[in-house]
Formats: sequence, structure tokens, C-alpha cells
Amino acid sequence: MFKGQERGDVLIRVAVDTMGGDFGPPETVKGALQGLDTHNIELLLVGDQDLLESELAHYDIKNKPVKVVASVGKIGDDEHPIEGLRRKPKSSILVATKLLKSGDADLLVSMGSTGASMASSVFILGLMDGLERPCIGGPFLGVAPRTVLVDMGSNIDCRPPLMLSFAALGSVFSQKFLGIDNPRVGLLSVGSEAAKGNRQVHESYQLLQESHLNFIGNVEGMDFFTGRVDVIVCDGFVGNILMKFTEGLGTALSHYVEQRLADHLPAAELAKVSSDLWETTNMPRTMGGPLFGVNGMVILGHGSCRASGIAGAINTGVRCVQIGMVDSMRQELAQLSSTEVLKN
Repeated sequence: MFKGQERGDVLIRVAVDTMGGDFGPPETVKGALQGLDTHNIELLLVGDQDLLESELAHYDIKNKPVKVVASVGKIGDDEHPIEGLRRKPKSSILVATKLLKSGDADLLVSMGSTGASMASSVFILGLMDGLERPCIGGPFLGVAPRTVLVDMGSNIDCRPPLMLSFAALGSVFSQKFLGIDNPRVGLLSVGSEAAKGNRQVHESYQLLQESHLNFIGNVEGMDFFTGRVDVIVCDGFVGNILMKFTEGLGTALSHYVEQRLADHLPAAELAKVSSDLWETTNMPRTMGGPLFGVNGMVILGHGSCRASGIAGAINTGVRCVQIGMVDSMRQELAQLSSTEVLKN
């Protein structure tokens, strides 16, 4: 499914924020070690040293490239990200991000607070030239695995130039990660006609139309499944609602199928059908979401991810490093800036 030219089988150093997520080191360590068995990587496990060493004692890591990098505390979902960074300068997400900044790591993976991870990435790694804010993007539906959604929730209020930037970043991801030549970009609206939509959509439409991107116009929610578009652009308010709605729908449908088919299928087959249905609507939980626009490869995942989801996020990140995603996005933003379409 995933294509693109790779850098080769070089060692990739992966910093994992092991304190992030709902289940902490037991799951993050387990997931990271699963990733170690799949790829040519070195693990830098960032977190409370005593907790990590205690957890690693359950595994045979002799002669394996696994290092513990000590940190103090973590920033929770209930904390204001900026205040958390100020009050906890040695927190796991900050220490892990600094490893990426210093060049001691090639990739950062975190299941912790999205706000704290984004803030840490922006302050320490910095934004790519020509970009105001980063965003989260990628496929989010298993039934439409080659359709990219951007933004998934990192920016609630977006001015039209930002929507254009997000479209460009999503287009690069579609091309490099999914191997789609000249990806078709659509703007999510309430109708396909150019006159449909709110002010944000109207003004974004004009910028996208004037850009070098392969913009096909407005698309509707149904177009996630029609195959007429490769990258769908919306602000993070709409994108996050879409993502969480489908996640909730998948969970509800899984339970519904289990109840309706309980008397018609063997238990093992029914469990597989239910699991497959859940996974088709919860793709970000199985592969994480790249943070587009910062000067480093950062993968963010759901706090509720278990080990398999953490390993999946590492897989996504390794792939992005191998195909040079960050450099490609820098080049795309430079091309946008050169056309002056981002100027107000």
C-alpha cells in the first residue's frame, strides 16, 4: 500500500516518550520493543529511569539497541501545554524532543498530550519557513486508506493561507508516503459547487485555485469514499469532529455486529469481523499521525493506544524518515512561498 523511494536500510534512532499515553511504560515499552523487532532501529526510551528499568527487566534486551534516557515527570492532558512546558522543563516530551533537535534521534514518537507534543515541537524544533502553524494529517479511514485528511485537529481556527499550506503538506504526504502522482486536492464543503460553503471555504477556494496544486474544487463528506480526491482539506475543528465521529461509529458498529451475529457465527470468526470493522474506522490508532510542518519527524498517537498501536506509529515514522518526508515538505512550502500566494 505504501510506496516511495527510501534512503536504504540505515539505522534509524527512535526517541519514544514512554510516559505518554493512558497506560504508561508497560504499553509504550512493549510497543517500542515490537517496533524494534520489525525495523533496523535504535530505541531511546525516554522516561522515569527506575520505572523503565523495571519494565525492561521483563524482556530479553541483551545486545539489543535499547537505551534509557532519564526524564522527570510528564505533561498530562489536563494541563495547559505551555504552562506544562514551563513548569516541567525535564518532562519526558521535552527531553525526547531535544534528542531530535540535537541530532541524537531521527524520529520522535509520543502517545502523550497532543497539545504538549505540538508545543514542544514548535518551540524546540521550530516551524518550516513559510508556515504559521503545524498540523496533523494522514489517512484516517481503513475503508479509504489512500485518502488523506488534513487537518485532523491541531488548529481550530484557520485563515485561508493556512488552509493552503495544509493542502500542500498533505499533497506531499500523499505523493511520498502513498506513492500517488500529482495528488488531487479537494476542499471540504457542504456542496461541490464553488459558491457553496462559508467565508473560510470561499477564500480558501480562491487561493487553492491559484496555486500549483492539483486542486479539483470543493468536495463533500461522501467523497472520502468515492475515489475522486486524494487529499481532503479542512480546518482542525471539522477534521477532529470527523475523526472522532468515525471512531465512535466504528466502536458502536462493532458492538452492534457482535449482538446481531452472535447466533450465526463462531465466536472466533465473530471476534475477527468485529475487530476488522473497528480497525477500518480507527486507522490513526493503528498507525499514528505525522505532525506536518515542524523541522523534525514527529509522530503523535492516541493516548488509548495499546502496544500494537505504538508499534504502528513507529512503523509510520520510520517510513517517513526513510523517504525524506521533512525535506520534501520544506521544498513544497518553498515553492508555495515563491509564488507569493501565501501573502495577504
